[in-house]
Amino acid sequence: MNVAGSIGVHGWRDIKSLTVQVITGRWFVVFGSFLIMAAAGATYMFGFYSSEIKTTLGYDQSTLNLLSFFKDVGSNVGVLSGLINELTPPWVVLAIGAVLNFVGYFMIWLSVTKKIARPQVWQMCLYIFIGANSQSFANTGSLVTCVKNFPESRGVVLGILKGYLGLSGAIISQLYSAIYYDDTRALILLIGWLPGAISFIFLRTIRIIKPVRQSNELKVFYNFLYISLGLAGFLLVMIVIQKSVDFTRSEYGVSAAMVVFLMILPLLVVCIEEHKTWQSKKLLALADPTSVKVVTEGENFSQSEATNTNNSVSAPMVDSVSKETGDSVSNKTGDSVFKTEDSTKWWQNVFTPPHRGEDYTILQALFSIDMLILFIACICGVGGTLTAIDNLGQIGTALRYPKKSISTFVSLVSIWNYLGRVFSGFVSEHILIKYKFPRPLVLTLTLLLSCVGHILIAFDVPNGLYVASVIIGFSFGAQWPLLFAIISELFGLKYYATLYNFGSAASPLGLYVLNVKITGHLYDKEAKKQLAALGIHRKAGQELNCVGVNCFKLSFIIITAATFFGAVISLILVARTRAFYKGDIYKRYREEALVAEAEMVPVEETGGRTGEDAKVHHRVVTTST
Repeated sequence: MNVAGSIGVHGWRDIKSLTVQVITGRWFVVFGSFLIMAAAGATYMFGFYSSEIKTTLGYDQSTLNLLSFFKDVGSNVGVLSGLINELTPPWVVLAIGAVLNFVGYFMIWLSVTKKIARPQVWQMCLYIFIGANSQSFANTGSLVTCVKNFPESRGVVLGILKGYLGLSGAIISQLYSAIYYDDTRALILLIGWLPGAISFIFLRTIRIIKPVRQSNELKVFYNFLYISLGLAGFLLVMIVIQKSVDFTRSEYGVSAAMVVFLMILPLLVVCIEEHKTWQSKKLLALADPTSVKVVTEGENFSQSEATNTNNSVSAPMVDSVSKETGDSVSNKTGDSVFKTEDSTKWWQNVFTPPHRGEDYTILQALFSIDMLILFIACICGVGGTLTAIDNLGQIGTALRYPKKSISTFVSLVSIWNYLGRVFSGFVSEHILIKYKFPRPLVLTLTLLLSCVGHILIAFDVPNGLYVASVIIGFSFGAQWPLLFAIISELFGLKYYATLYNFGSAASPLGLYVLNVKITGHLYDKEAKKQLAALGIHRKAGQELNCVGVNCFKLSFIIITAATFFGAVISLILVARTRAFYKGDIYKRYREEALVAEAEMVPVEETGGRTGEDAKVHHRVVTTST
């Protein structure tokens, strides 16, 4: 009985130890980020509830477009969240984002349900700006943290997390249909509380952890990719079926249950990987229990919070490696990619930045020619594709496509958006590592591909809108992981939270110029011309409707030219960074991970060795276990 009791006690201890390992491990941070990103795309659902706002509050189309513009500005201008993240742990950023999300959308829900007095237009613009701005806080808190935790896999990290964000509209719509069925006002309430609730659940889970090299790291991300592809495939099938057949509430419930299952399934991969880590630590402890100090990632978290949780590249690590090697680590081109001037203040040396790949200050990056080129290219590229996506319904109507077809390919854009994000993230990472294929060149090819979609719309190629919606949705999604990965590679990760959000600002700038000033103006001009040709005098406040190829022809020719210009500009960046991408851009992060691993091993285990000998010995020990 005593033996059995002893076994039981040890069994419970093992379960507790494994549970702690799972919850405090790096992979659980990734899982939590998946769920946060999957709920953070409320801005993509504006088309679902915009008609409710328009009808209830008596807005015209121009006012509704104004709300849409403030929504896009709020979701993409996140410099504040980046600056906050530089000074505080990620949980603070996530908490602020959750509060903003609830406040913004809850006020919209109160307005639409007439529980408060009818707000002024500027108040509604403020509400939707606040609610949409929470998306930038979710991005900064979770996505930036994961990039810092996995610096050698940043392309795939950005691709898959941005992919979940792209799917969020389809995911939330399935949950909404199961919970509220067809109550559109309740949808606004759902997107008000659900993202915030998920952020609060994982508030203390999402954190910076010192990178530790793992040989099968990329394989784990591919396992996550396969699960997300299954989720995207299921959503694709459901969208097509639900557009063709009327679903009951219980049938929506079954569909939503399957979506929830596929969203939780990555937890199985997390448990498997953390179990392997736990087993290796346990075997090492059994081999020599007196000399092994088991440092869990949870302990690592508490230590990092005591210093600066936002710096994945710490000065002690840099100094230790520099002293051990006797010099700074350099890539094949001779550029130092490891020497960091931590003493440089944010206002100093603005126009004398370090070598590419080192940690730029915020002002050094913002005044960099590389950043200017990248920003202009993305204003043209993202602005053009987003203009096409925002006007897809009106384009289909103007080109006389059936209503059911318009509804279907508008809904499927989120799927193509997802595929573009994961494709650009994973493929660009693969060809960069294997063939030294520069990521800016992948961005150039993506911009050229989107030109094809714009041309199909401009010249109304028969059934071309179906192909154009696929190309544009794919291209729009593909540009984001490329943009954010390039920023992290050229300017380092020290101030990545702020620079990441600066890159996002390209979207509203491009959208305002290409959509509001060009596409909207030319559409209204053509619609007025058609009314004049019919001898109809437009009444004040009457909505303008345009039919025919000329409604969008000139605007999309301009968009095609702008996007092509962006592709040409990006080629300049390709030429400027060609030597940098031929080198080993991840070498510094491998060295830092090696130092972090060596720091977890006490002197007794290394036999009194220090420096490179200790690291080599540590590699032998960990490999043998």
